[in-house]
Amino acid sequence: MKLFGTRNFYKHVLAVAMPIMIQNAITNSVSLLDNIMVGQLGKEQMAGVAIVNQLIFVFNLTIFGAISGAGIFGAQFYGKGDYKGMRDTFRFKILTCFAITILGALIFYFKGDQLIRLFLNDSSVNGSIEATFSFAKDYLIIMLFTLLPFALSQSYASTLREMSRTVVPMTAGIVAVFTNLVLNYILIFGKFGFPALGVTGAAIATVLSKILECGIIVLWTHIKQEIHPFIKQAYRSFRLPAKLSKQIIINGAPLLVNEALWAGGMSIMVQCYSTRGLDVVAGYNISSTVANLFNIVFITMGTAISILIGPMLGAGDMKRAKEADAQMITFSVLLSIGVGICLAAASPFIPMLYKVEPETRHLATAFILVASCCMPLFAFTHAAYFTLRSGGRTIITFLFDSVFVWTVCIPLAFSLSRFTALAIIPLYIICQLPELIKCIVGFSLIKKGVWLNNIVDGVGSDAA
Repeated sequence: MKLFGTRNFYKHVLAVAMPIMIQNAITNSVSLLDNIMVGQLGKEQMAGVAIVNQLIFVFNLTIFGAISGAGIFGAQFYGKGDYKGMRDTFRFKILTCFAITILGALIFYFKGDQLIRLFLNDSSVNGSIEATFSFAKDYLIIMLFTLLPFALSQSYASTLREMSRTVVPMTAGIVAVFTNLVLNYILIFGKFGFPALGVTGAAIATVLSKILECGIIVLWTHIKQEIHPFIKQAYRSFRLPAKLSKQIIINGAPLLVNEALWAGGMSIMVQCYSTRGLDVVAGYNISSTVANLFNIVFITMGTAISILIGPMLGAGDMKRAKEADAQMITFSVLLSIGVGICLAAASPFIPMLYKVEPETRHLATAFILVASCCMPLFAFTHAAYFTLRSGGRTIITFLFDSVFVWTVCIPLAFSLSRFTALAIIPLYIICQLPELIKCIVGFSLIKKGVWLNNIVDGVGSDAA
């Protein structure tokens, strides 16, 4: 099998991937600047915001899981030219995301205090636990207003991407993040006559930017109905074909549970790291924000795999799908090696932008270096995950992803953090090593071709 494609192949891949990559790059660049701005307020403020963002991350990934199951069908329906099927999958996304938003808001509102305190440990030597809790609580209450616009914009944007229409979600994201950046500057520090609101200002800026992003995507989709046939009469009825709904639930439930459990698992991993003190929380927050900026390459390539491979499977072109998938995985890993080298080179300098103690900067640099070394491994497992998912092998992805985290990674992190005096950096390195196991398993599954599967044959739309 050829691991390298033609020049035209890479042009096609980049035509799909670049708008998503640009959007993610700008979003994460602004997130880094936001992080630096909040970091100017102090370690407690930055740690409080980081804790809440970790909780919101669980909600965001749950929404992603909810739309992913329907999205597998949407991509393959698009490959068949079945826009009615796409309309039904879109309706399924809207209904599911609305239910998750209500549930998430209730959990955060009534149980937010307990969730925040899970990340605050008395072993912290530097910094005030209660001050961090107060900042986190204030930030979380306002951030609740981002849940619905985020869920709605993801439902629309994911369906557009299934049609390889990635420019508008990119544009909306760019407008939103620059709005967020400007409002952060004004509201956090009190510029142009506005009061200095600190972390509250950061939360308000995020809410307004999410509403703006959602509005752009939704309005454009409805205005341009001629190129988005799935949206025509999408809200006339929310009746769904029973057979299709059953298949989406069967294939999608593992993805929903997987994303929720994986995100929750990552939060527990961070909670395990937090037992080493607020310096670790702040340092890890810096490193994760920086790493996310560099991770966009393999994250975007995973999305590109789902966008391009799904229609090939829906059209029944298995040979082409298998060859294209191998070439995109190779491309992703090679790109990640180069990006990882750049991240390692930048690791000593970026933490210097933060107004934190030298110990926090040192920890951030060490975390970043570990992340840069692991990036090619993450690239391969991420691509393997999206390959398996594109063929509807959601039970396998569930085992491959979240079950692995809960049965291997979390017990390892919990044991090392609670029952040993191991310093945080060696502990963190050991907790990344299981990724090698996932690479071996992922390679075996992809090579066997268990993902080469057409899931939309015989699952048409029989209702309006």
